[in-house]
Amino acid sequence: MKKILIADDEMLIRNLVSDFLTGAGYTVLEAESGAEALSVFAEHPDIALCILDIMMPEPDGWEVTRTIRKTSDVPILLLSARSEDFDQLTGFDAGADEYVTKPFSPAVLVKRVEALLRRHEGAPHTQQSADNVKTYWGLSLDEEAHEVLLHGELVDLTPKEYSILLKLLSHIGRVYNREQLLDDVWGMDFFGDTRTVDSHVARLRTKLGQWGTAHLKTVYGVGYKIQENANA
Repeated sequence: MKKILIADDEMLIRNLVSDFLTGAGYTVLEAESGAEALSVFAEHPDIALCILDIMMPEPDGWEVTRTIRKTSDVPILLLSARSEDFDQLTGFDAGADEYVTKPFSPAVLVKRVEALLRRHEGAPHTQQSADNVKTYWGLSLDEEAHEVLLHGELVDLTPKEYSILLKLLSHIGRVYNREQLLDDVWGMDFFGDTRTVDSHVARLRTKLGQWGTAHLKTVYGVGYKIQENANA
């Protein structure tokens, strides 16, 4: 059974969500603080999805999301008693996949969990070429090993960051809008905010350093592309 982590300092919410998820066939792991959530996540590398309360004791849900995103592409759903745009934008920028406002229907939450897992497991991938390794101005991409090397040094990318890079490199100079990247990387049934693409691209550009600044370009109001001429 798939393992799901629920981290919330409110026991009633943890118990309620846990009961519904267990009834749906999932194994549920619980935490009541950000520190405990990170500890449980480290102890169980096979966790399939995380449900994190934003306002739980330190570190909060935003910071836990950022920490997990450094090493994992596991789906993350944030819970919050507030519905302000700032909270949602901060969550998506941190790397969350979905945002649910309290109070919520546990049955609907289970459906959102199921949809997130389907997207994560069934997102289409670009076809591999016969020549596994391709190089672009010092950046080497091994499609068979799913590895990226920059000037010989391994770049630690999450699966979605890798898929975005692979998609953009498939047609140098072509602009892909957010909806196209969502469909290709997250899957056609994604119903979250398109701004999650922006946060993933921003982290990808940062990890690629000067190469990312020179070649991974934002076409404002349209989308993203890989630019061949760094001085253009």
